[in-house]
Amino acid sequence: MRARGLAAAFGFALRGIGYAWHTQRNVRIQAGVAMAVVLVGAWLRVGALEWALLITAIALVLSAELLNTAIEAVVDLVSPQTNLLAGAAKDACAAGVVVAVVGAVLLGLFVLGPPLIDRVQLMSR
Repeated sequence: MRARGLAAAFGFALRGIGYAWHTQRNVRIQAGVAMAVVLVGAWLRVGALEWALLITAIALVLSAELLNTAIEAVVDLVSPQTNLLAGAAKDACAAGVVVAVVGAVLLGLFVLGPPLIDRVQLMSR
């Protein structure tokens, strides 16, 4: 079905997010981690550049997971039986998500780690 306008396109996108939210545990976990990162960033009062980096990392991880969900659905549709290539496609998609998550964790540690250590040290004095 083709989108007839911008509102319809956004509606389809929201439906896709809803599908992923309801069917993929990892989407819900990653959204929870993203919320925790946002709360910690707000608590630490990180600057604009740090926010840009954190938001980009969050968007990358969630986008990777949504693409993984879409590709897994297509693979299941065209290859409902066990197939070596179908498994390889799913594994490669999952690996892409892992790469995005590892990058986001490293970025989060780099951006939030030093101010978090400073804040904890101030609180323990």
